[in-house]
Amino acid sequence: QVQLVESGGGLVQPGGSLRLSCAASGSAADYYTIGWFRQAPGKEREDVSCISSSDGSTYYADSAKGRFTISRDNAKNTVYLQMNSLKPEDTAVYYCAAQTHTIVTVTTGRELCYGMDYWGKGTLVTVSS
Repeated sequence: QVQLVESGGGLVQPGGSLRLSCAASGSAADYYTIGWFRQAPGKEREDVSCISSSDGSTYYADSAKGRFTISRDNAKNTVYLQMNSLKPEDTAVYYCAAQTHTIVTVTTGRELCYGMDYWGKGTLVTVSS
């Protein structure tokens, strides 16, 4: 099993930066993929960025590409989301999620965000002046 705890959310002005952290309890090898999702008020949850635990392959949604960076610290069992050039439309609850049941056949592309079975409780990011 994997337990996920997000942190790092808060209030930031447009154009600012935040770094979110997702601490995973247990061995990092317990999940095949892990990533970040977000849900804005009145909207459906959407994928943001995901990463393979095995080789570090990454996926970014179009809205995140060029502004956000996902990374890992395997020694700390922690995944990060560095968010730069934040916009008001980035305002959302950001969730960390992990997939533990299926080996990915392709370690690139949106497949890295599929089939998440463990979820954190989320951290709120508000981008506003």
